[in-house]
Amino acid sequence: MLYGGSKEAAASVSKDAEVMLKLGSTPDKREQYRLMRDAMEKRFIRVTRGSIVGGIRLGMFTAGFYGLQNLLAEKRGVHDVFNVVGAGSATAAAFGLIMPGSLQWRARNVVLGSVLGAAICFPLGWIHLKLVEKANEGNMAAKSSGEIGEAKSGLGAAIDRLEENLNK
Repeated sequence: MLYGGSKEAAASVSKDAEVMLKLGSTPDKREQYRLMRDAMEKRFIRVTRGSIVGGIRLGMFTAGFYGLQNLLAEKRGVHDVFNVVGAGSATAAAFGLIMPGSLQWRARNVVLGSVLGAAICFPLGWIHLKLVEKANEGNMAAKSSGEIGEAKSGLGAAIDRLEENLNK
């Protein structure tokens, strides 16, 4: 939402300059007030619309990515890096397909999106997998040693291990 709103706010700077030129050429204070009010209303509507559209685009991208990732994990029965790579590749390819342009340009975007999606998602998926394993490692150690106390979540256990390593 911030991206869409800031993009529209930056684009409206030139339109604000036009309004300022009109204000300087109008001696009537009521007309100046009306011009300024109309310009502010239009700018607010543009920025709001840009924020909403930007938020929807990001939401659709995120929902598509995580939906595909969960679908792959469910169908394959394994939670691994390749679910993230497949979801990233397919999502980037789908968004390359909906970009404006000719059919050849869209085909290029699909191939490029597929390759870049896989290339970016492989290291991110690997890091995510290692972090989840590290967090679960602490939970298993706490359960096996029979610690009595409050149960820690994966994140809480990871934070505790990080604090222990920093205190050494």
